[in-house]
Amino acid sequence: MIKETEDIRHQDTICVNESELKHNWYQNLKYLIVGIIFEIVFVKAEVISWFRIQEMFRLQSFHMYGVIGTAILTGMISVWLIKKFNIKTIHGEPIKIAPKKFNKGQIYGGLIFGFGWAITGACPGPLFAQIGTGALAVIVTLASAILGTWVYGYFREKLPH
Repeated sequence: MIKETEDIRHQDTICVNESELKHNWYQNLKYLIVGIIFEIVFVKAEVISWFRIQEMFRLQSFHMYGVIGTAILTGMISVWLIKKFNIKTIHGEPIKIAPKKFNKGQIYGGLIFGFGWAITGACPGPLFAQIGTGALAVIVTLASAILGTWVYGYFREKLPH
């Protein structure tokens, strides 16, 4: 039983779509460019705005719920299309989507994530965009996110999963 649990937990930490292809470092610049464009869109759409995030958690505005709902719908359609048409990566490698089992830790993690998001007004995704716009206080949030990730990694084996 322990061996099976270790195997399942190990699968959660590996990338099943790890590419075997080797690329030169400069070929990764396309991801940097897409990331910069993505963060510019976040800024222009006010997705990184502390005030917009507070409006969402106070149920005063639909703006963020619309953005999040659109992202969820886009993700659902994308995964469905990938599975239905057996879409492969740009290099022809198969895309594998590992099945996930629900557990109560996801509820606790989601609550901790949501509380942190509400308190700081920052989601981990746009932290760098917020810092880039001059909201330097977000550096504390970034440091806290890194520390929280490290603490989880340190205690992961002792936590119930």
